[in-house]
Amino acid sequence: MSVVIHACTKDPHLDLSRNGNGEYEEGEELSAGVRTIFDESALAFNYQIPGVAGDEKLDFFVGNSFFNQNWVEAPSSTTARDGIGPLFNTRACGSCHLKDGRGQPFINQGLLFRLSIPGAGSHGEPLPEPNYGGQLNEHAVQGVAGEGEFVVTYTDNTYHFPDGQPYTLRTPTYTFTNPGYGNMQPDAMVSPRIGQQIIGLGLVENIRESDLIFLADEFDKDGDGISGKINHVFDAISQTTQPGRFGWKANVASLPHQTAGAFLGDLGITTWLFSNENCTSIQNDCQQAPNGGQPEIDSADLNKVVLYVRTLGVPVRRDYMDETVLKGKAIFNNIGCEKCHTSKFTTGNTSPIAALNNVEIRPYSDFLVHDMGPGLADGRPDYRASGNEWRTQPLWGLGLIKTVNGHTYLLHDGRARTITEAIMWHGGEAESSKNSFGKLSNAERNAVLKFLESL
Repeated sequence: MSVVIHACTKDPHLDLSRNGNGEYEEGEELSAGVRTIFDESALAFNYQIPGVAGDEKLDFFVGNSFFNQNWVEAPSSTTARDGIGPLFNTRACGSCHLKDGRGQPFINQGLLFRLSIPGAGSHGEPLPEPNYGGQLNEHAVQGVAGEGEFVVTYTDNTYHFPDGQPYTLRTPTYTFTNPGYGNMQPDAMVSPRIGQQIIGLGLVENIRESDLIFLADEFDKDGDGISGKINHVFDAISQTTQPGRFGWKANVASLPHQTAGAFLGDLGITTWLFSNENCTSIQNDCQQAPNGGQPEIDSADLNKVVLYVRTLGVPVRRDYMDETVLKGKAIFNNIGCEKCHTSKFTTGNTSPIAALNNVEIRPYSDFLVHDMGPGLADGRPDYRASGNEWRTQPLWGLGLIKTVNGHTYLLHDGRARTITEAIMWHGGEAESSKNSFGKLSNAERNAVLKFLESL
């Protein structure tokens, strides 16, 4: 098998060339370059990247404990871990990101709902729903009413590829019951979100802004039908507008902001960054409930959790030399999937963790937001991302979700049960690539799937 080493493009930190021949590219199995994790087991998402030095190793394990252990109600003798709520979705970060992996919709593990009303705040952020805030919290501490419950039902529709092979897409319907604080506003916008696998986030955080700018083509000047754009968002850490990188709509720019925001929104745990409990003006019992201190997780421990999520590694690819996998890679590129699922970057050199600097990575995402069509639309804008737009989901680790989490529920709300279903839900800017996938022979489609499962 010959080895192909691609030349640099206009941007020296990106490789946008197309390996149309399905040949092995030297080092392509190393999803995170020299920082790749060599584990393919159910623990594949749990490891710290190699090369982390000194106290950063110990702090990783402390951060891991704060990420995975349950928080309790205040007051408690467990003062370092009390203060859950008053309103919350879960008692531990790891409940939605089990084994640092992906949530699933059926058991409400990792599925939550963002809420807003039309308009935007002073920084362009969504306006929270007045009675319930920016996120529906089903659970509450004693003496406080939870905000409500939800039920997910699905409608199945069966279609056929041109070669006659059937596939089924299921459309979710969400029903909200037992509202704790009256009706939502008539124009309230609700968006379901599944907790994503959290591998490689520090590497993503360290991708150069210039690389994202290079990939963006908001007005489709090259006429290829792809018009990805950067979702510029307000970063609470720097107090400036930055490119969004995290979340289903790329609505968060930095991991300290992402981590502190999740502590407040998901667990009701305050930090120095978000110091007010997540109670709305009408939730009187919530406002008067005991707290676990001010803030409920101190800065040192919050920083350890940030380090934990920042240094989680990415597992090595599997079967990357298999002929069918290589054929599937060529087809994936040739039908245009890599126009959004950009395979390779080299990270910048500004991370406070030296091991994250100047690393060649293969996340298979451009981290831009794209119009994915009406089928996947949630109708809820988030900064510059419209109700039809979503961030390109990184594909690294895709083939290990079943091994780690025991399921293959994909997309932002877990509606897709297989990779095939996820592809066939694509629309908008991905309509052409989806249609090209559908026109492939059954053997060619299986080759693409086998390639994706190798990532």
